[in-house]
Amino acid sequence: MSDTVLLAGTRKGLFIGRADADRSSWSWDKPLFPMEEIYSAAIDTRGGAPRLLAGATSPHWGPQVFRSDDLGRTWDETKGGAVRFPADTGAALERVWQLRPAPDGQDDLVYAGTEPSALFRSNDRGETFEIVRSLWDHPHRPNWQPGGGGQAIHTVVPHPTDPDVVTIAMSTGGVYRTEDGGAGWTPYNRGIGAEFIPGETPEYGQCVHKVAIDAGDPDRLYAQNHGGVFRSDDAGRSWQSIADGLPADFGFPIVAHPHRPGTIFVFPLVAAIERFPPSGKPAVWRSDDAGETWQETGPGLPAEAHTAVLRDAFVSDQADPLGLYLGTRHGAIWASNDEGGTWAEIRNNLPDVLCVRAAVI
Repeated sequence: MSDTVLLAGTRKGLFIGRADADRSSWSWDKPLFPMEEIYSAAIDTRGGAPRLLAGATSPHWGPQVFRSDDLGRTWDETKGGAVRFPADTGAALERVWQLRPAPDGQDDLVYAGTEPSALFRSNDRGETFEIVRSLWDHPHRPNWQPGGGGQAIHTVVPHPTDPDVVTIAMSTGGVYRTEDGGAGWTPYNRGIGAEFIPGETPEYGQCVHKVAIDAGDPDRLYAQNHGGVFRSDDAGRSWQSIADGLPADFGFPIVAHPHRPGTIFVFPLVAAIERFPPSGKPAVWRSDDAGETWQETGPGLPAEAHTAVLRDAFVSDQADPLGLYLGTRHGAIWASNDEGGTWAEIRNNLPDVLCVRAAVI
């Protein structure tokens, strides 16, 4: 029998939910890593036993990547820290914003995106990492600036079949892509606006919040931006707005259906300083034609909730029908086990939710 595992990283620890195959009833473990910020998490289902990863930041011990090979019942850490900046960089790790296992067929490779903005690679499923020097030494790096949450690489999108191709996004800096295994990195932001930068839209410097890849075409990418929702049909070389039809074009996450080409989900927010859903009514919006048209998903979310969903706090599992999971800044987790047809609250009264990950085991 298959079970669904849900990781919810918060400002004060990691919470793990478990459900059976129909995902209608959930149980929750006791909190893990209390008082540690869990900005990133991953469920690596490649190969044999699944491995859970958690990027934690302790106010006393600093940042660390923890790993579990028994679905969260026990955890190990790497002595001295799994992610460490080389001494010659003059940098120190603030936190790990992204943990991303590579696709099936790419051995034990795991990527980590960090603050300050850097990309790390692990060839042992997250036990040790090495910095990608070509990106750290990029001539644009001195001009990358902190976004509202810090100056960090928060998105890593490996190509599903070509290990030499990886797309990353950062705040602020924008989208960069390598097509030669990391030897070189090119900014891919043409068409993405940056209204907070005076003058013409720059080559880089955009505040891209999240990037997702289409299930049917690896050259089709979607981006939720600081003011704008975009699609690229040429692997990021150019972008076009797909925000028409949405109640607002600001937001943090964007989720691509893992099995159905052209289907994407967003959680719109008002771009002004309040960062609430329009009219205070939370809603997930869905497109089944790659952003040409949009419709609000089904009922079950509260009629009023002045909250937000952060960039890594909206995800899907791999089931059919698809499960969708949102974690909010007021500590609720909302889920749909029918691809957004209906929603239900499966957890509340958590600390501020920073990231969510789900998988059918």
